Amino acid sequence: MTIALVTVDTELSAGLFQRGWDAHANFAASILGRTAKGDFGIGWQMDRLDEHGLKAIFFIDPAPALVLGGDVIARIIDMVASRGHYIELHMHAEWLTWAENPPIAARATNVGDLSMADQATLLGWGRDLMERLGAPKIRAFRAGNFGADDATIAALDQLGILWDSSFNPAFAGDACRISLPADSIDPVGIGAVTQMPVSGIWASPGQFRPAQICALSSREMGEALRHAADTQRPCFNIVTHSFELLSRDRQRPNRTVMRRFVAMCEAIAAQENLASGHFADVPETAETPPTRLSANRWRTALRHGEQALATIFYERRA
Repeated sequence: MTIALVTVDTELSAGLFQRGWDAHANFAASILGRTAKGDFGIGWQMDRLDEHGLKAIFFIDPAPALVLGGDVIARIIDMVASRGHYIELHMHAEWLTWAENPPIAARATNVGDLSMADQATLLGWGRDLMERLGAPKIRAFRAGNFGADDATIAALDQLGILWDSSFNPAFAGDACRISLPADSIDPVGIGAVTQMPVSGIWASPGQFRPAQICALSSREMGEALRHAADTQRPCFNIVTHSFELLSRDRQRPNRTVMRRFVAMCEAIAAQENLASGHFADVPETAETPPTRLSANRWRTALRHGEQALATIFYERRA
């Protein structure tokens, strides 16, 4: 059985905060996905997941509590916990910039820009806060912007956090400085921490395209999931965000991305050798060599056309 890891980076927007949005407005736009046509954030996502009998992992960022207070983070945790989905730790270090009483003195754009000691303190603070606010025991982490390094893994090891999902080959060598080959596919142990790389496909020979809802067409995602199951991969690690179903200005639902989310749920639910789950459900070993779905020019061209139309219909300003 291949485990489809549906992971949702669930975060308030530092950009909206800088533009003067208060905690209520930021929560409505970034978490509820509120628009004039309805809400299309994590509630909508959980409705679709529940309809298909799937569980997702919500990586929740507690860092905005440094600026906006813990109540808004507690509300996010309660939304997810009450629906029975998994909760894990996310962290956008840029919130340190505006914090009056941060857990560390240093400031950084990404977690991996900090020293190992500061990373351990910051991540320990985030873990403890989330658990105090009602989250179950934190067992996994993903850095905001995939901005982690080898010191991040050491800090997680020190904190007893068992899984990290900060390695995204699309960011390797840039924000992501974890020392793994860019073609890493299957989970890999780094000390006591198991790294769970973000999955993807070859969009063209040598060009990686991550398994993100806004990055792959429904056809690409469906074929990638089937390929992972058919080649007996331990898991296929999908990324989305709490606000990903909206236009970039967060004013309108993006119906193309919404259809992709539903199609992903259908693809997982329909295939007997696929199941959604947590990192703890992933088999420890694989009996077949790891491969990615190979490039297909027609499939890539169809996505380009689809995304061009989505930009015209959903990204234009009213």
